[in-house]
Amino acid sequence: MAAASEIVFAVLLGLLVGSFLNVVVHRLPLGESLARPRSRCVGCGTQIAAYDNVPVLSWIVLRGRCRHCGAAVSARYPAIEALTGVVFGAVVAVGGFDDTLLLELPFAAMLIAVAAIDLEHRIVPNKILLPLAIWAVAGWALVDLEFLPEAAASGAGAFAFLLLAALAYPSGMGMGDVKLAGVMGLYLGLAVVPAMLVAFLAGSIVGVAMIAREGATARKKGVPFAPFLALGGLVGLLAGDELISLYADRFL
Repeated sequence: MAAASEIVFAVLLGLLVGSFLNVVVHRLPLGESLARPRSRCVGCGTQIAAYDNVPVLSWIVLRGRCRHCGAAVSARYPAIEALTGVVFGAVVAVGGFDDTLLLELPFAAMLIAVAAIDLEHRIVPNKILLPLAIWAVAGWALVDLEFLPEAAASGAGAFAFLLLAALAYPSGMGMGDVKLAGVMGLYLGLAVVPAMLVAFLAGSIVGVAMIAREGATARKKGVPFAPFLALGGLVGLLAGDELISLYADRFL
């Protein structure tokens, strides 16, 4: 059981990481450097001062506008910062403050970043997936070597499963989604199974709702699948083992 101070620390860390994820979401798809230049207003180009770059709080104080030109600042920025803070706090509250956070927190941050990028640009960047896949293997080797075979098998299984789905329904998802599923398996192990179920369930609900609202035209619209995978990944991270145990107790 994590102490309150540990959870608060995780939330604050998540807010800071969320601020960086905003940079990743904005710049990486454009091929821009993540380090330089410093954050600037997209309206007037003025460099944002440190006191105007406090996660969530600055956006609220400035009422979602640039201090210098008054241009609107997207609500996506505080939303990603707040979401990352909440998720980091939840991970520590559920799993405790231990070595596995070296894998769990980067994994959670990756899910948030790729979901936001896919929503805006319809891509799941290899520049995010590849380093996180490498870190999954290296991290488990350092933290829990005995878990590594399960992680590798789960990653391969999730990749193969979604590859078959992509081949059967190519307009529904792309190779980025397939690779994301594989990376999820590397971090979650067998908990990737409920994660995938949640992803497909959420995607199906949204698809049915779109069809009910828009009719046949909804079938022609592409819906990014990475956000649903990210949702499933977070569920798997926070409650995947418990869901597997619940299923085993009830049906096996």
